[in-house]
Amino acid sequence: MLKEFREFLMRGNVIDLAVGIIIGAAFTAIVTSLVDDIISPIIGLVTGGTDFSQVVIPLTDEASINIGNFINAIIYFLIVGFVLFMVIRSYNQMMARFEKKEEEAAPAGPTTEEQLVAAIEKLNAHLDKQS
Repeated sequence: MLKEFREFLMRGNVIDLAVGIIIGAAFTAIVTSLVDDIISPIIGLVTGGTDFSQVVIPLTDEASINIGNFINAIIYFLIVGFVLFMVIRSYNQMMARFEKKEEEAAPAGPTTEEQLVAAIEKLNAHLDKQS
């Protein structure tokens, strides 16, 4: 069982997952700083200094609905989603360019149809020799 567990941990997808989690944590710190230090002050400037976290709906003297925190979470989610979209979009464009360069660099070989025709001709020639 220990050997099986070790093999499971050493599979590529488990290692990739661990790397993804670590990079995701670092990326989260970057996005948090982007939102807190850059985007939120701009939104505050545009909205006249409104701090959404202070927006509440009082229910009683002791309880309230903190709608502002919810608004901040939505803004944060949209920013994270947009940043991830831009990262993935850039990655896909880079990979498309890389694949295009590989295709251009690769020598054009015979098509599958041409390979099949050549194989059939070779087989026919071999069969003719045997007859």
